[in-house]
Amino acid sequence: MKMRRSKLESYEDILGVVIREPLNIDNIAYETNMDCGILRQRLGFLIKNGLVKERILGKKRLYAITERGAAVLKTLDFQKYLEKVANTVRMMDDAVHIIPIISDDAEEKKKKAKENENY
Repeated sequence: MKMRRSKLESYEDILGVVIREPLNIDNIAYETNMDCGILRQRLGFLIKNGLVKERILGKKRLYAITERGAAVLKTLDFQKYLEKVANTVRMMDDAVHIIPIISDDAEEKKKKAKENENY
């Protein structure tokens, strides 16, 4: 079962493939695993907002990322990175609170074990 992507994820996928090199719609559809109809809509939005530009070379119609599009893609990537860092910090914060409890439990078990040895 294929998971449905949000529009933002679709835009990000398109920008991610055209940042490497200009591609035609078939190549973008293949690389992003996206239906051509939806892809045309997404490309229209990206072009309208200056993130992708259309180039016509002879009979070929290629789509390339713009500087603005590259900046948006880098921002999205950086946002994901920050989210990962925030999750790691939360996990570490949780661990800092749990470790003393685990440590206290271990000390308590050691004391009980010693008491049992003395009997």
